[in-house]
This record gives sequence, structure tokens and C-alpha cells, in this order.
Amino acid sequence: MRGHIAKKGNRYYAVIYEGVDPATGKDKRRWHAAGDNRKDAERVLADLIKRVHDGDYRSPDKITLGDYMLKRWLPAKRARLKPSTAESYERIIRLHINPNIGHIPVQKLRPEDLDTLYARLLTEGKRNGSGGGLSAQTVRNVHITIQGALSDAERKGTVVRNVADLADTPTTSRNSPTMSVWTSDELRAFLDAICDHYLYPLFLLAATTGMRRAEIAGLVWRNVDLDTARLTVSQQLLSVEYKLIESDLKTPTSRRTIDLDPHTVAQLRLHRRHQLEDRMGTGRRHKGGYVFAKPDGSPIHPDLISQTFERLLAKIDLPSIRLHDLRHTHATILLQQGVNPKVVSERLGHASVSFTMDVYQHVLPDMQAQAAATFGTAIFGDTP
Repeated sequence: MRGHIAKKGNRYYAVIYEGVDPATGKDKRRWHAAGDNRKDAERVLADLIKRVHDGDYRSPDKITLGDYMLKRWLPAKRARLKPSTAESYERIIRLHINPNIGHIPVQKLRPEDLDTLYARLLTEGKRNGSGGGLSAQTVRNVHITIQGALSDAERKGTVVRNVADLADTPTTSRNSPTMSVWTSDELRAFLDAICDHYLYPLFLLAATTGMRRAEIAGLVWRNVDLDTARLTVSQQLLSVEYKLIESDLKTPTSRRTIDLDPHTVAQLRLHRRHQLEDRMGTGRRHKGGYVFAKPDGSPIHPDLISQTFERLLAKIDLPSIRLHDLRHTHATILLQQGVNPKVVSERLGHASVSFTMDVYQHVLPDMQAQAAATFGTAIFGDTP
């Protein structure tokens, strides 16, 4: 097997001899882009020669990045993914990758192409007509999708290196700058204002348990024990291309038991009674047993829950937050009230206490001040 390094402009190439073209009788040499560093090119050349010797070498094809990801990579991967994950990958490819760099042949893709893509998405990536850029976390998800696809392409010999490993990706922090929370008074004002709405028990449960939207939408009565004031989170209801799919939870720690306060228990009892009376009145028997359901017993769509929350909030003079921020509000109020972070972590279904504390760092300064004051009073009394 013969090969050598060649340079054109500022770019290096690993050139592989592929034998004689039977149609022309001339030698066939294939050029593989190998970056702007000779050492990198030498590593690429060595890897290509090894692949030829091992029988794993594939001559480059002209498939574009977009076609590779949508027509080759995602179909092969879909069977091993949750439907919601596969739908998320496809949405990322169609919305953010294909319109920008999908036309580039996958084997000619450069790290600089990805750097340019990420910079563009951060400044003008929104496609809903509002303008502006995507969050750093969203752009990082785009990067992770490309990196995963190219990793499989490299392993199978479609590309000689994963250029996503060399790209500069946006940095993110667990303490999202977009997180907003209400105070106890603001949360109480919201709940008081919507107490007559038919979804009041749902939003009350979200606020008093910190459950995720999909967990509440998928909650069934068999997992609610009002006598012991507890419920079990064991499944979620996801929207995949607006179709509803029951799914396992995000992580093993997401499966959990949550204790309920007396007010929430009372409201759930009342909600249950009204639900049974409605069904007796119509004579319908429903399967599924969803806690929050339409008159025919089918579950309420998660998107409708969010839309209803936004419409209700628009009529109330309160700081604007997302539905998911009720979860953050629940955790923040508990931590401010001195509840053990381990308990908060368990209620939220987090993987670890350290993750909980990383997310809610904004609560720590006040807690530190309270701790210092409490310690000082215990040792020195109230005297300054």
C-alpha cells in the first residue's frame, strides 16, 4: 500500500494509491482532506494505510452531510433510540444543520465549517420569525448531534477523522441564565388567580411537587395514594411530532415517590370526585386512568398544558416565567426554607445532590447569610 502527504495552499491531504483504473489503465490516487497541520495529516495517512491492510478501507463517496445524517445515519440509529430522541435529532438536522452546512460533502467538512455554524446559530439561529440567536445549550445539542453522527462515520470508514472533535463549541453552565422563579407570594397570587380554572389542580400539583410537564401529563390514578398523601412518578407522556407516546422516565432516579401537602391532597380529592361525576353523567368508561384527562378520558396534550399556562399568566400582573420554572420555583422555595438539599434532590428526581446544588447556586448566598446569623446567635446570643 502506497501513500504520501500532499499540500495545496494551507491544507494538507493524505493521498492513497488505489491501484489501476481498469477503464483507463492509469493509476488511481485518492486525496483525503487531512487538516492544516502536517502531523495531523501523517496520522490520517497512517490510519488509512492501516485500514487498507485490515480490509476496512472505503473509497470516499460524495454524500453530503445532510444526506448522510438523514438518509444513512439516523435511519440506522432510530431503532435504538427513544422516539422522542430520534424526533429531536431529526428536528435539529432539518432546522439547523441542513439549511447551513447540509450541502457540504461529509468528507470535505472542516472544523471551521462547524465553528462558523455555531457562531451563526448563536447570533441568528432562531427560525420562528422572532430573530435572534439560540441558547448556548441548544447550539451545544447541535454539536453533540453532529459529533455523534461523524463518530459513527469515522468508525465505519465513511470519513477518516471526526472534525467535530476539533471544533470550538459553546460553553454552558448548569445554572441556566434563563431560569426565572417566583417568590412564595407571587406563586400564591398565581394560584389564587386561577383557582376556578379547570386545570387549577394540574398547575397546583406542578408547583407543589416540582414534577416535569411530561410526568404530570402521564400521571395515572393508580400511582396516587391520597390516603397516605403520596404519589409515584413512574412514566411520562411525550409529544413526538404532536403524537402522544407513553415513555419511561429520563433516568432511573426520575422514578420516585413524592409526599403531598394537605391542600394539594384536598384539591386532588375534589378533582377526582368531579372527574368521576362527569364520567357517571356521560356513562362512559375510560381506560388509562389519567389524573388529568379530557372528557373522553384521553390525556391532555403536554403542549396544551404549556399554552394554557401562558394564556393564564398573560392575564395576571406577575413576572413572566415558563411552565418549567414552576419546578425551579418549587426547589428554590424549599431550599430557602432550609429543607435538606438531599430531600429537594429526591423530590425533583435529580441524579445527585451535587447536581441540585449546581443548578440552584442562586439560592446559596442567602442560605450562607442565614447560616452565619444562626450560628452567631447560638454562640454569642442576640447581642452585636
